[in-house]
Amino acid sequence: MKIALAQLTSGIDPAANARTVAAMIADAKAGGATMLFTPEMSGLIDRDRARAARSITDEASDPVLAAAREAARAHRLWVHLGSLALRRDDGRLANRGFVIDADGMIRARYDKLHLFDVDLPTGESWRESAAYAPGEHAVAVETPLGLLGLTICYDLRFPDLYRALSDAGATVLAIPAAFTRPTGAAHWHVLLRARAIEAGAFVVAAAQTGVHEDGRATYGHSLVIDPWGEVVLDMGEDAGLGFAEIDPARVAEVRMRIPALDHRRPIPPVEVAR
Repeated sequence: MKIALAQLTSGIDPAANARTVAAMIADAKAGGATMLFTPEMSGLIDRDRARAARSITDEASDPVLAAAREAARAHRLWVHLGSLALRRDDGRLANRGFVIDADGMIRARYDKLHLFDVDLPTGESWRESAAYAPGEHAVAVETPLGLLGLTICYDLRFPDLYRALSDAGATVLAIPAAFTRPTGAAHWHVLLRARAIEAGAFVVAAAQTGVHEDGRATYGHSLVIDPWGEVVLDMGEDAGLGFAEIDPARVAEVRMRIPALDHRRPIPPVEVAR
């Protein structure tokens, strides 16, 4: 089963980003894909929070979500819209991903659970929690590829989430991202391969890339990794569309070879010897 990944350099104008996403949906369908995956923050990347606030709407008014739903319906393609910045009813923001079916209907929503609050050696400082509220639920959804577990970017560093998703039956894990270049170079490939191996599942990680209008730089290297940890697709640093094959039988084969999921046990309290 063929999937497509959109590697984007999203900017500060949601209308322009909406046109890019819609065009990618059309191209993915033309390329024979069953489902398209887009990165985190597909609708807006702008670290100027005052300027960004003027472009962030609620879900019902978001132009990128509307464009993705219409294009999915028009081209009969499933879409994982990696995430959008959206305004919640309480005034805080959500970093929210969507799975949209071939009728343009929203099948699932997922709000990012783990927020990126770090100070990097390069001098970069990020405080996602200053504006965004964390999600409250892990989410998986049935798709033509199988049960898809939904996560976003910084979630990658928390293996308990992926254990919960694979325990629930997920055979494909979506990890859309906008990784910084320093953390991407150090950790992106190794963490994604680890999550695939631990879960015995495909990992699909569509990523932002390049230098954005707001001046930030992202790592790229959108990846598809099979359940054995082998890299099926690495898109490098150029923006564009990539394709890969997902074989659901590969999950069963790997899980039979090393039945680690069957061997999982509840973790007892840690005894600390002094």
